[in-house]
Amino acid sequence: MFGRKAAEDVPASPTVNDTEASGGPPPIDQKPFMDAIWPVLACGAGLFSDGYINNVIGSVNTVLKRQYKDVYTSSHAANVVSAIAFAGTVVGQLVFGYTADRWSRTNSLLVSTIILIVFTALATGSYYHGDPVGMFNILAAWRFFVGIGIGGEYPAGSVSCAESTGELKGGTRNRWFILFTNCMIDWGFVIGAFVPYVVAAAAQNKYYGTIWRTSLGIGVVFPLTLFVLRLKLKEPEEFSRNSMKNARTPYSLVIKFYGFRLFIVSLIWFIYDFSAYAFGIYSSSILSNIYGDDAPLTTVFGWNTVINLFYIPGTMLGAPISDRLGPRYTLILGFLTQSVVGFIMAGTYAKLSQPSVIGAFVVVYGIFLSLGELGPGNNIGLLAAKTCATGVRGQYYGIAAAIGKIGAFVGVYVFPYIEAAGGTDKDTAYYQYPFYVSSSLCILAAALAFFFLPHIGQDTITHEDEKFREYLTANGWDVRQLGLKVGESIDSLPRETEETEKTEKM
Repeated sequence: MFGRKAAEDVPASPTVNDTEASGGPPPIDQKPFMDAIWPVLACGAGLFSDGYINNVIGSVNTVLKRQYKDVYTSSHAANVVSAIAFAGTVVGQLVFGYTADRWSRTNSLLVSTIILIVFTALATGSYYHGDPVGMFNILAAWRFFVGIGIGGEYPAGSVSCAESTGELKGGTRNRWFILFTNCMIDWGFVIGAFVPYVVAAAAQNKYYGTIWRTSLGIGVVFPLTLFVLRLKLKEPEEFSRNSMKNARTPYSLVIKFYGFRLFIVSLIWFIYDFSAYAFGIYSSSILSNIYGDDAPLTTVFGWNTVINLFYIPGTMLGAPISDRLGPRYTLILGFLTQSVVGFIMAGTYAKLSQPSVIGAFVVVYGIFLSLGELGPGNNIGLLAAKTCATGVRGQYYGIAAAIGKIGAFVGVYVFPYIEAAGGTDKDTAYYQYPFYVSSSLCILAAALAFFFLPHIGQDTITHEDEKFREYLTANGWDVRQLGLKVGESIDSLPRETEETEKTEKM
């Protein structure tokens, strides 16, 4: 299976020389490493902020429960404050996916960063005339807008990051994309768990308002630093050459060419988020066997940090594997091995969940999390960013990511019913059933990737643009409109020669 890589890396579409002959742009020159790597960092590293801001709200939720007790737990906001950012994220992914294609990659990034900074700061200072319930509602409202900023990072940041890797040395492009996108998210999750631990220790586990507001407020520092770095960004070379922002996008042709592939990528992302968020409910079960409800916050947050650390080995070790095997095969490998571990956990849950062997349970659970990051966590975004042409990449990626996030919603909603199917007394089957379902879905997702997705090589973005140019030309769309600048008219561009037209028809 892996031996096909060398053959598949040779494109069936025209070579670079053929592309030049048919009116396509010349190849992108490789820059010195430091000049090429910093746009990749600036575009992708914003996801660190997203990981932190998303994860820290769990600790904030824990502190609010202790500070306000029944006033908080009985409020409507308590049910939505942790999840409402996901709704905003879906909105942000769709809106900024469109603006990244039709307006600007870099400007979309700057706007999403500003939204993150402003509304994270507002969430930190949430207040409503001394009324706790009103404050909870204000916090939930600000979190929705924070989600929009987070959503903008996915299509605008990840797509720009993928396009910028084309200026790096071949054989390393996938790992750098992963190290500055999914790896950043995972480190953000770890720091988002660790900062509340440090703050709680400094506040002696009792100044609750200081703990949760400081933990949230530190989330402003990361996007603020990144905003300064992003002010120097230019549009990726691929986008400058192949964008449709100043031309009418032929959506009917785009759907015919990419519709089925987008459906498969979105379905895989849906399945991954459905399973990942559903399995996430088991972290609370693990922790509840380690500490009681009255344990110090430092104990709670300390163990939460340990569990989040298990993401790091998978994403760090998986990055070079994606260069070696390719994102498609690495995703399949991760899904299949994760399903095996999931079935093992289901079959041995009765023994592993005993307090006397909780260390073994945490280790097995950690392996499961690492495999998820090595496979789909690292590579689903890479597949979404590199399986379509530059002109519609932002919208393609945004739709896939949004459907993935909807999968998370569905998973969280459906899994209590799956648990209930195993019994109402929370016996062994109650916890086993979700493992069986999610592990089976992992196998389904691996099969979808194997049979319906193309191989992703080091130069896939360039080859995909070539194929899309050929398709548009064959269907009568003038490809001179690709990369059209502001103020330029298609009539002002030089017309193709008869020899070029004959070459394209051949």
